[in-house]
Amino acid sequence: AHLLELVRDIPADRLMLETDSPYLTPRDMRPQPKARRNEPSHLPHILRTVARALGKPPEQVADETTRNAKEFFNLP
Repeated sequence: AHLLELVRDIPADRLMLETDSPYLTPRDMRPQPKARRNEPSHLPHILRTVARALGKPPEQVADETTRNAKEFFNLP
């Protein structure tokens, strides 16, 4: 829960999303995967959780974080 409070302090132009693959499956994910293995396919769940914490639509957070990742990693 404390991370959801802290995410609000990150400037929108600095925020990127990731999974902790293959570890640390999101605790609030229901149902929990049987393998208890985190995967990149869980990224939409993380996006929705972060967007909810920020009070923004998931599409907006996806656009912002994708733009940040592209700029940070110098991707086209």
